[in-house]
Amino acid sequence: MRYYLIVGEASGDLHASHLMRSLQAVDPAAEFRFLGGDLMTAVGGTRVKHFKELAYMGFIPVLLHLRTIFRNMAFCKKDIVEWAPDVVILVDYPGFNLNIAKFLKSKTHIPVYYYISPKIWAWKEYRIKNIKRDVDELFSILPFEVNFFEKKHRYPIHYVGNPTADEVRGFLSTYNESFEQFCKANALQVDKPILALLAGSRRQEIKDNLPAMMQVAARFPQYQAVLAGAPSIADEYYEGFIRGSQMQLVKNQTYPLLAHATAALVTSGTATLETALFNVPQVVCYKTPVPRLIRFAFNHIIKVEYISLVNLIMNKEVVSELFADRFTIDNISHCLQTLLPGGEARQEMLNNYALLQKVLGNDVAPDNAAKLMYGLLKGVDTK
Repeated sequence: MRYYLIVGEASGDLHASHLMRSLQAVDPAAEFRFLGGDLMTAVGGTRVKHFKELAYMGFIPVLLHLRTIFRNMAFCKKDIVEWAPDVVILVDYPGFNLNIAKFLKSKTHIPVYYYISPKIWAWKEYRIKNIKRDVDELFSILPFEVNFFEKKHRYPIHYVGNPTADEVRGFLSTYNESFEQFCKANALQVDKPILALLAGSRRQEIKDNLPAMMQVAARFPQYQAVLAGAPSIADEYYEGFIRGSQMQLVKNQTYPLLAHATAALVTSGTATLETALFNVPQVVCYKTPVPRLIRFAFNHIIKVEYISLVNLIMNKEVVSELFADRFTIDNISHCLQTLLPGGEARQEMLNNYALLQKVLGNDVAPDNAAKLMYGLLKGVDTK
């Protein structure tokens, strides 16, 4: 069969590449055409555009590049129609992808599958109308989304497992580098435990969060603070923050770093879930502009109680969320102190992490999704 995939950022490239390999396993004749990244390209098929040509985040960048965005949308729609795939698979990136879905539903008979459902439970819940109208099958990677879509909005979806859990399990099953080996390979101290800093994957996140994280880390000199460098951020950008400090930068080794960390300071996002799956106690800290206004919006406008995936999945505060008006050096330092060895909150968090693992389950998300997709397209049961 012919599969057309669209992703808009690095995480989508990763998840889509795994899905493509799983599709190849159930459909040896699979052909791929995609708007994606290097990981998808390595699997095979034809890349028509790199996701970096699509990815504009925030109001101002989007406004400044509207002409490019509309041109890319028009190209994508035309390319899909000309190639005539058996299915279009959209991966996250709802601003762009829901527009494509609307076009396909109104102008073609090509089925639309959505892998990694849009997070409308947090923001823009009105998009459920578009999803119900334009998306044929929705594949979720977060267990709590089943209730949201099926019970609240009467829209059936498929929970296929969590790919981040798959990836961490796969890494831990083969990783055997000792603490000493890791430290020596990265010019770290072998006689000091590691405090990991995961300051985000975008420049603005790093600018907002890293300076405060460094101030907190300086209060714990018995630990060596190690910064996880994001692949998309140049070393020079990090150097502007850490030059002259004791901070060490480790690039493209977030999983090895977490495998050896004693505790972590983490911005919100998938990193909070990854840190939990490595059993590393963490403080979630995220600086925002106009903190009191953000707190008001979170309490009265935004539809969710938490910002971290760990707490959202567990539906309780497993990890402390210090954002908006709670984002202070003293607050972060106090929470971190309670999570270090001997701290009163450390074991409780680890116990909750064990429950989190059970909630996520052991399903291999891309394998499940691929079997379901192929079976739906063929009209047969592939379980």
